[in-house]
Formats: sequence, structure tokens, C-alpha cells
Amino acid sequence: MQLVLKKKDTYLSIEQPSKGEFKDKGSKFIGYAFPVSNEEEVKIRLLEIRKLHPIAGHVCYAFRINPLNEYFRANDDGEPYNTAGKPILGQLRSMELQNVLVAVVRYFGGTLLGVSGLIQAYKETAAITLIEAKIVEKKITFTFHLQVDYSLMGEVMKWIKENKHTYYSAVMSDTFSVKIDVPYSKQKEINDLFIERFWVKSVDL
Repeated sequence: MQLVLKKKDTYLSIEQPSKGEFKDKGSKFIGYAFPVSNEEEVKIRLLEIRKLHPIAGHVCYAFRINPLNEYFRANDDGEPYNTAGKPILGQLRSMELQNVLVAVVRYFGGTLLGVSGLIQAYKETAAITLIEAKIVEKKITFTFHLQVDYSLMGEVMKWIKENKHTYYSAVMSDTFSVKIDVPYSKQKEINDLFIERFWVKSVDL
């Protein structure tokens, strides 16, 4: 499912994988959190978990990816409807995390937990797992490719350094080419500035 979000220049994610555990009435829940950037990475991580736990009763999960045009999914993997994937997703949302997968492995302990018990167990496991992760703020940038006359190189570089933008440059004969990462929300503003200040007719995005 996709959800279009408002333009922002940063989002919260996790820096590295984490693990957490929760037990209730004999059932053991093992949570895993991973930073991911696309659904292919999600599939790879889930496959790794299933190989680690080949006899587990369930591997339930939820993920949120793409902070600008959010894509998310929740999966109960055979548990009663909305008792596993949804509470896991709820923890990702409550902590405002993006580009993160949380999977919870369940080993049944012989005692039924009921709907409310399952919801609480998956929610608690996801929370414990994410608390163990290092949460970081990441930038959302847009890359411009600017090509100007070589004589303007000094002025362009001065502007880049004054504004503390990340850049990648290359000189080609009588022109100067540079790629500049800028805050996502400032695309139009900076595009107009390039046209006005550096006399380019348009900017190659």
C-alpha cells in the first residue's frame, strides 16, 4: 500500500540491525529489525530469518519504505487477522520510523494467547526490538547536475561551500560540471537560483 507524504528533508530510521525477545505463557517471540530501502531487501532479510528459524510457527512482519512516497505492508503469516502484522506496523508508526523492517518469529508454547494476547505480544516484541536499535536522523536530498562555463567554477564552488552542500565535480575542457545534493524541499528554489545566478537556461536533474 502506498501513502503520499508531505515533503520533508529528514526522516528517522535505524542505523543497524537489532534483536529483541519476549515470552508469554510458554510462547517465545524473537524480533528482528533491519534498515531497508526497497522491497527486494525486505525479501532477502525475511529469507534469512526463515533459514535461521526453519521450524518456527510464524514469521510475522511489517515494513515502511520510501519516506517521500511511503510504501508499507503488514503480514500476519497465519496468525489471526490483524493480530501480528498490524501491531508491528503500529510500533514503526508510533516511533515514526521509515526504511525499516521488523519481523517477529513465534515459537508456540502450548497455551493459546487469544486475540488480545497475540496483539500485545507482537506489539511488545516489536517495541523491545526497536528500543535495542540505534535510531538516526537521515537526510532526504535531491541531486542537481549543473554544467557551466569554466570561468564560473570559483563562484559555483563558493556558493556550494557557503551552503554546506555535498558535491561531486569534474572539469571537462572549457566547462565545469558538478553534481550537488540539496535538501529535497528546496528543489525549485535552488533550480531558479542556478538559472538566475549562473546563467544557465535549465538544470539537468
